[in-house]
Amino acid sequence: MLTKEENALLTQTDRGTPMGDLLRRYWQPVAAASEMEETWTKRVRIMGEDLVLFKDRTGKLGLIEEQCPHRRASLAYGIPTEDGIRCPYHGWKFDGAGRCLEQPNEPEGSSFKEKVSLAGYPVQELAGMIFAYLGPLPAPLITKLDGYVADPAIRLIASAVVPCNWLQIQENSVDPIHSEWLHGHFAEFVEEQRGIDVKWAFSRHHTAIAFDEKPYGIIKRRLKEGQSEDCSDWRVGHPLVFPNILAVGSADKVWKTYEFQIRVPQDDTHTMHWWFTAFAPAEGVDVDPQLLAKPRYFEVPLDTNDYTTAEFQDVLAWTTQGSVCDRREEHLGSTDRGVTMFRNMLRRELKKIENGEDPILVNRDPALDVPLDLPLETDKSHYSEGFASLLPRRHWRYAGIDAQLLAAFARAREVVGV
Repeated sequence: MLTKEENALLTQTDRGTPMGDLLRRYWQPVAAASEMEETWTKRVRIMGEDLVLFKDRTGKLGLIEEQCPHRRASLAYGIPTEDGIRCPYHGWKFDGAGRCLEQPNEPEGSSFKEKVSLAGYPVQELAGMIFAYLGPLPAPLITKLDGYVADPAIRLIASAVVPCNWLQIQENSVDPIHSEWLHGHFAEFVEEQRGIDVKWAFSRHHTAIAFDEKPYGIIKRRLKEGQSEDCSDWRVGHPLVFPNILAVGSADKVWKTYEFQIRVPQDDTHTMHWWFTAFAPAEGVDVDPQLLAKPRYFEVPLDTNDYTTAEFQDVLAWTTQGSVCDRREEHLGSTDRGVTMFRNMLRRELKKIENGEDPILVNRDPALDVPLDLPLETDKSHYSEGFASLLPRRHWRYAGIDAQLLAAFARAREVVGV
């Protein structure tokens, strides 16, 4: 259990809170790049701040506080310029750093514009997503996870707002047992009510679990009935990338599937959940160029009671804990040691910030600006039923390209001969 004060320390992310300060030390996704192709602005709510992502006339992106400091009108309706954006109310112009560049109706020579500004944050694009850095400057280098730079690859980007605190989502990443029940037995029960008798690989019983701390976070490993200790589920595992990413996926002779789930607080009771997937084909496998051309972005609808999809099963568990779970009422068991490890890691990294140090995975050395290769399980138990079985039970089905994906996977298997 956690006391009320301990829970607040780990769940509150507004500016000025310890956890908000920690999460602001990392680049966070705020939009898919394709969202800005046909528009000039996009509202962004992140860690209690209401911001506007905008594009100037040259195509350069900026991220600034939404309300104009003049009369508090919204810059979400701003007028783009060559070097910034104008408030639609009185034309005050701001750049991407939040500096006021012009106040058209103030007297010539007035220095008033130098006395007002907005919060403004660096942004950059990577792998079809737009990331922002809200922490103290200078900004560190963005962490290039291996799946972001996999090439060639079919890239899918998805998002959904989950109405609960970020921590109860992220702690799920170090709770391996839930998959046996939530994605296994509960999923089978859902199918039973539809008149379908099925047994999923997820429901196989765990005989052992383990957690290993790494420089980038925590590795979660599992061993299930019928598996030997040589299997990659146990020997390799997959990581929680500190502080708010789960990396999952699998590799076989045909494809490497990288998947990152990124949990970005909008505020203390809502989380913008991002899914990034890269399907990288084996060498010599040709894929439809249209699938490789650019990342495909889509939203995942959560207003449904269809719990046949793994993501909806997770959301059920996260949200029914309450918008901010009262951890004074929980009773952790022996299988929850990954949760305890993660909470201790958060506390330790908060102490580093108090002492003026950078937390883990914050890199400021250009010589170390290389992709971070994460462990990737091969022939993973959860993927054993094959892609055709997996696709209808994952969020990928909302991308609108089921037929193309199935055809690409089938052709690739023919080429490789498996």
